[in-house]
Amino acid sequence: MPIRTVTTATVATRGLRSWPRRLSRTWRRSLRFRTVAVTLGATALTITVALVWMSLAIQNDLFDSRTSQLLAEAQRATLSAQSTLDAAEVGGDVVAIDNLMESVRTSIQRQSSTDRIAAFRISSEPSAIAPQDFDSAGLPADLISDPLRTRVQSDGELQWWQPVGFSASGGEMPGIVVGQQIILPEVGAYELYLGYDLGSEAQTLRFVQITLWIVGVGLVVLIGAISWIVLRSVTEPIAQAAESSSRLAAGDLEVRLQVRGQDEFATLGRSFNAMADSIEAQIRELAELSQVQQRFVSDVSHELRTPLTTIRLASDMLNDRRDAFDPVAGRAAELLHDQVHRFEVLLTDLLEISRYDAGSVQLENEPTSMTQLAEDVIASMAQLSEQHGSDVRLVAPGGYSPVEMDPRRVRRIVRNLLGNAIEHGEGRPIVVTVDSDARAVALGVRDYGLGMRPDDAERVFDRFWRADPSRKRTIGGTGLGLSIALGDARLHGGTLAVWSELGRGTNFVLTIPRRSEPLAGHSPIPVDPGDDGVPFDDLGLTQPISLPRTSKGAP
Repeated sequence: MPIRTVTTATVATRGLRSWPRRLSRTWRRSLRFRTVAVTLGATALTITVALVWMSLAIQNDLFDSRTSQLLAEAQRATLSAQSTLDAAEVGGDVVAIDNLMESVRTSIQRQSSTDRIAAFRISSEPSAIAPQDFDSAGLPADLISDPLRTRVQSDGELQWWQPVGFSASGGEMPGIVVGQQIILPEVGAYELYLGYDLGSEAQTLRFVQITLWIVGVGLVVLIGAISWIVLRSVTEPIAQAAESSSRLAAGDLEVRLQVRGQDEFATLGRSFNAMADSIEAQIRELAELSQVQQRFVSDVSHELRTPLTTIRLASDMLNDRRDAFDPVAGRAAELLHDQVHRFEVLLTDLLEISRYDAGSVQLENEPTSMTQLAEDVIASMAQLSEQHGSDVRLVAPGGYSPVEMDPRRVRRIVRNLLGNAIEHGEGRPIVVTVDSDARAVALGVRDYGLGMRPDDAERVFDRFWRADPSRKRTIGGTGLGLSIALGDARLHGGTLAVWSELGRGTNFVLTIPRRSEPLAGHSPIPVDPGDDGVPFDDLGLTQPISLPRTSKGAP
């Protein structure tokens, strides 16, 4: 046999696979879990939407306000520099022009509070006095995009800007580049660009966002805890009421709810306790009435034994001499004998029912072959089946090995089922099937009579109940046989099930466990025979039906 090694990873994988199933089961069974989960989900979604909106609003407002401030600052510095340039007299001196440009650069750097400055001559014509283009380490020329330069070159009156990312030690830092023209005397127009970093604003925004998310998570946790506490105070009484109701339904009539306070749950508890008191009183009253009725039936049945015995002896004597009487008296003696016999059978059944009601029935088990028992019952009822024109067939794929059972009671069940099939089988064939498996042995009795409606099949085991009250019993039944048969089956720990359909007949299946333990799983013989291929209209009174070939042997 191969050895299996279960690793921690395998156990973890199985746990992950079973997690959705456990979560789904908890979702279906726990009102508290569902409510808290829905509350947390809705709260988390609402807070997330609110936080995202607030973060975007703060970001936009912070960026817009800082950008407006920097644009105004750059505009003031550019106008101040342009005023200085307009007032200067350079007289075509290269040195004077260079000094003027350097002075303007220093002034712009001081007034704009940034050292990210770049300037480029717009005209491409050679000039001996034009200062060289310049940029700074913080604002290299390649950082300024061509579209921005195109816009600055196209209009000397307007101010243009664009967002950029400046290189920093920790990565990239957000910022903006502002561009505008300045006019250098005797040289012409230059593109002037000022770069401003927004690192402090980014840090402020990051701090605000982190704070908002921390507050949001805290709110979700806090709301979840509050919801759990509130729901616990609400669902605990409901859970107690549900548990108490289950115990009451299971037969624990002493269960009651604890009542505290004057709120709605206290009212519910008092109402539940009053209902339980009423139910307990009524059940005890019904139990007492049932005991009185059972005792009455038992006593009457026992008391009737002696006079019935005397009447039966007298009826037997009269029936034996009925040939000496006139026809009317002879017929009366015959009817008296039959009815006394039926009354004796009814009295026996009533005594048996009273034993079941009193719980005083005991099994006398012994190893018995279900197949052999079925053969004996079929042989004993052969004359009755011939009188009704029914051909009884035995199909036994299994059920030969002995099983612990009370043969007298099981034989009574089989006789009752077969008798009902003969009486209601309309002279058509009757199939008795015996089969078994490792758990149980089963016997089925299938007739092809008129059948019953589903509502009638549900009541077939009721005492004194008949599907068609207008039909007379032809074999002297008392109306208690199926009820007693069901009691005998349950006494063995087994089941007695029925299937019936109008136009297709009826099928009874008796299942008895091999061991003294409750039945589990399906019976070896299905209760619903399915489509057995025997149409009702084509089935003659004794027409053969197709049966599987079987060989006797142990299952």
